[in-house]
Amino acid sequence: MGATNRSFRQSVSLPARLAKRVKSLAKARRTSANRVLLDLIESGLESKEREKERFFLLAGRLAESRDAAERERLKKELARMTFGE
Repeated sequence: MGATNRSFRQSVSLPARLAKRVKSLAKARRTSANRVLLDLIESGLESKEREKERFFLLAGRLAESRDAAERERLKKELARMTFGE
């Protein structure tokens, strides 16, 4: 079995409100709470990676832009991504 296929046991304590939501999702999907947690973690990691890629795309466009209005718009978008609204 390769290192990429190995599973590692982790223990996570969830606040009661989140545990209830996970159990509810598991019941609705007819799967285990463990599977729901795994799916949520995977989608969260993928989302973070897409966000990072978008940030670098915008930063590249900012570096290459000669239009002052576009540069200002890109700066604001990067600030929103970094610091929120």
